[in-house]
Amino acid sequence: MTIADFTPLRFATNDTPERDRVAMWREVFGRSVFRLDIEPLPDTPFHADLKLGGLPGLRVVSGDIGGTRDARTRALLDDGNDELGLNINVAGTNIVSQCQREIIAGPGDAVLMSCAEIGSFIRPDAGKVLGLRVPRAALATLIPNVDDALIRPIPRDAQALGLLMDYVGVLGDIETLASVELQRAVVVHVYDLIALTIGPTRDVAVVAQGRGGRAAKLRAIKTDIVANLAHRDLGVGFLAARHRFSPRYIQRLFEADGTSLTEFVLGQRLDWAHRTLIDRRFPDHAISAIAFEAGFGDLSYFNRAFRRRYGATPSDVREMAQQKRGS
Repeated sequence: MTIADFTPLRFATNDTPERDRVAMWREVFGRSVFRLDIEPLPDTPFHADLKLGGLPGLRVVSGDIGGTRDARTRALLDDGNDELGLNINVAGTNIVSQCQREIIAGPGDAVLMSCAEIGSFIRPDAGKVLGLRVPRAALATLIPNVDDALIRPIPRDAQALGLLMDYVGVLGDIETLASVELQRAVVVHVYDLIALTIGPTRDVAVVAQGRGGRAAKLRAIKTDIVANLAHRDLGVGFLAARHRFSPRYIQRLFEADGTSLTEFVLGQRLDWAHRTLIDRRFPDHAISAIAFEAGFGDLSYFNRAFRRRYGATPSDVREMAQQKRGS
């Protein structure tokens, strides 16, 4: 299945009549999408609600699933797929078998599997999953003897695993992923974080930490900023305490990104104010209240900064938006 963007597709058992549920799940999701033989477990409620998205060189599946045994059988290996899949067991229990090894993954644990090998994973109860599929060659360049990492437990407290989950978690909110350059950068960062999670050689780890590790940390900080724009003390000290980095390290992350923390926070606050001003749901919301809610304590400074960024006053922007809707 080829996916051109990160817009997710949703597959849910509840969207299908119960009598057709198993057949649909086997044929559509199992055989056509992921090339897996899916078998509901006896005496266990079968439920799944999964989202599938991807970029060139990366596929992501996430959601709820339980009461199934999913197997990559010998008959399904004829597609020649040799992708590697990092299966992150977000919640519940996942029993993974491949290469004559078996792992019982608890909540938060992860394991690397190969699409080129017979294998299975069993979910005896309701749980949540985050799965990443990448070309084998992409990880082989970062991890020599990558096959040695198959079916080895990756504990939930692995720092790189947490960064990887945070980074992938915000991808669906990035509207600019239509940019080919950004798509490539995102995929490279994911590769690096997977490599760090699995455990690359020392030299590769230095490179990967520099690319994927820093990118994931910066993305987590930016996401936190956007979620807390109204916080008046949204500065380097506030963020350093929340993310357990030194203030200077956070400043260097933004400098390497070609900006500064102050510039990024200001830009996000102004963008939020602009979106609110043109939103038809808030035609009478006072401009001073919008400025306050965006995190500005000085209305004069807000007006000056807004005009510098958009070439018009907040009142003018609102009026033009209303006129455009009325035309």
